[in-house]
Amino acid sequence: MKKWIASILLIITAAGTAKGADGDANPYLDKTSIFSQPYLAVIETGDTVIMINMRNIYCMPPYKFKNKRDEKFYWKTVRDVKRTLPYAKMVRAAIIETYEYIQTIPEEKREAHLKQMEKDIFNEYRPVLKDFTYSQAKMLILLIDRECNQTSFNILKSFLGGFRARFWQMFGGMFGLSLKKDYEPEKNERDKIIERVCILVESGML
Repeated sequence: MKKWIASILLIITAAGTAKGADGDANPYLDKTSIFSQPYLAVIETGDTVIMINMRNIYCMPPYKFKNKRDEKFYWKTVRDVKRTLPYAKMVRAAIIETYEYIQTIPEEKREAHLKQMEKDIFNEYRPVLKDFTYSQAKMLILLIDRECNQTSFNILKSFLGGFRARFWQMFGGMFGLSLKKDYEPEKNERDKIIERVCILVESGML
């Protein structure tokens, strides 16, 4: 089953990943510092002043577990977010890069480029994504929607066409995965908890 789940995740990643992605396991999460970038030295009224841009720091009330089951779900969510969030961010960044790059390719060569890109991504990320659990596969689909503001289905449709998007939606449905799943932290209690965890992870507080 993991083999087929990995195939679904790979096709989503391939649809949104530009050539030349470095494949770093955690390309967008830096847990070592609260600084968003190196310090700068500026001169004000003749004095040199160090200016540091810091990440946002969020103050949240402690999460109160309703019961043991709720506590288990929360820490499982933390585990799954930490595992999948870097890849969702990678897809977001790569979609922008891929779209810009595709515009520079003659239209008759775009299909061949996308197919080659798909093949390269499969080879690069299969060893990692095949080890995702079922819950992490579902989490990645949700977080792609969070980062890209569009579902995995729409990403596939934009880059690979409606027929292939519908195929992978049907294929995912066989394993209980919907590529049309919306991320709705304002309406869905589960997504609200995921959003809390994402913010804490992004800010280096978790």
